[in-house]
Amino acid sequence: MLSHPELFTLSVAHMDCDAFYASVEKRDEPSLRDKPVIVGGGRRGVVTTACYIARIRGVRSAMPMFQALRLCPEAVIVKPSFPKYVEASRAIRTMMDDMTPAIEPLSLDEAFLDLGGTARLHGAPPAVTLCRLLNRMEGELGLSGSVGLSHNKFLAKLASDLDKPRGFSVIGAAETERVLAPLPVAKIWGAGPVMQGRLEKAGVRTFADLRRWDPRDLAARFGSGGERLADLSRGIDRRAVKPDRAAKSISNETTFTEDTADPEVLDGHIWRMADKVAGRAKAKGLAGRVVMLKLKRANHALLTRRVTLPAPTQLADAIYRHARALFDETPQDGPYRLLGVGIAEIVPEALADRTGDLLDPAAPRRAAAERATDAIRARFGETAIQKGRALR
Repeated sequence: MLSHPELFTLSVAHMDCDAFYASVEKRDEPSLRDKPVIVGGGRRGVVTTACYIARIRGVRSAMPMFQALRLCPEAVIVKPSFPKYVEASRAIRTMMDDMTPAIEPLSLDEAFLDLGGTARLHGAPPAVTLCRLLNRMEGELGLSGSVGLSHNKFLAKLASDLDKPRGFSVIGAAETERVLAPLPVAKIWGAGPVMQGRLEKAGVRTFADLRRWDPRDLAARFGSGGERLADLSRGIDRRAVKPDRAAKSISNETTFTEDTADPEVLDGHIWRMADKVAGRAKAKGLAGRVVMLKLKRANHALLTRRVTLPAPTQLADAIYRHARALFDETPQDGPYRLLGVGIAEIVPEALADRTGDLLDPAAPRRAAAERATDAIRARFGETAIQKGRALR
């Protein structure tokens, strides 16, 4: 840990795991340790994440897989295994809970933390407590992370990306404007390509350029977003760390290696997507009132369908049956290149699957069988039991 005049007074942090999915895969398969690993789908899919060895070759998240393989042809491709990632995420969250109740998750592998007022509890300032978290993650889980520590959320998130992997970066109040001045506006969280293009046209390339604008002129040119830009250019962010923002949906999708209209192949994918969505919902203690189906035709035309259920569910069987019904009601004008299944209007699992289905008296028996399958998988692994349709 390096010296910093505000090291023991700053309390807002952002922790981001390093290449999380790829790191979990390398941890669980040591032979992959020194190889470039890409987690994602087939050649027509996209990169979910890439390890740092692959990133050196230019591979990035959301990059088309064919492009990633062109940059790094020797990469090992691993299909995502979300139950493993959820399990690792929950273990990290348990470690965070030991530090502070003020945790705002952004995804499975990153979160904001506010450790204000915890120094007396832990007998150490937030900076030391965060170092202990990183050490626990590596020692107990075999996973590494990077921390940004500052006086607000925007700067903490920006700092966490300054020295990855295994980084610990600090931006103090006294140095905020100096640190920000040379950075490109692409570092502004939430400023996507469209906003970056508009700023470029206005001659704004760095935070220093942005700071030269009068806030009123920014508001006139960029609307309400201009006021936010004026604040962020000076490192001002008044948002508090908000614990556990409610999830709006849980979904999973896949891009096929080849376009297909084969009903049996598509049925197998619908089941696998439903099973993955159910697994994530169960891991998070959630359920959904709405089942969604997403299809993309070969010409890239996108179709979405949804149905509101009589009662919330987290069961793969129920999600599959409703998603399959939505598919059957969709005009069969494939072939399709992408399929996705999800649930929305998320509620706690205590409200799920509490009533039977009068139109489907066999549903309780299938639900009991699914719960038994979950218990066996938890003990013997995800592949211990599979339905026949999952092999299509």
